[in-house]
Amino acid sequence: MQGIKTLKSNFSVTETVNKIIHKIAEEGWHLFAHIDHAAEAKKKGLELRPTSVILFGNPKIGTILIQTKQSIAIDLPMKVMVWEDQDGAVNIGYNTIEWLKERHGLEDSATLQRIGEVVERIKASY
Repeated sequence: MQGIKTLKSNFSVTETVNKIIHKIAEEGWHLFAHIDHAAEAKKKGLELRPTSVILFGNPKIGTILIQTKQSIAIDLPMKVMVWEDQDGAVNIGYNTIEWLKERHGLEDSATLQRIGEVVERIKASY
């Protein structure tokens, strides 16, 4: 899928999510939400393999981009999806900085680089 980077995790969905959330806090960034789609499905009597989305960011940095190009607000805060596929493998997916830059016509490479560096450190935690 265009603009989405997918990686494998050696940990369970729960462990991967916990590692990512811990790293977000360690980076001093804000955890906006952790959405456990499988848990929400279960509340409605539906089955879903483990699937979570983590929304995180830094308003001091993200606001700079939104001030420049408001359309980026649809993609901020940053998101990481963690899911178990049909084969039992755990995957991590996120929007690439390059895709966000292209999608929104952003020119602030320094701010995008700062966000990209944190995303790289977060993804290195699993």
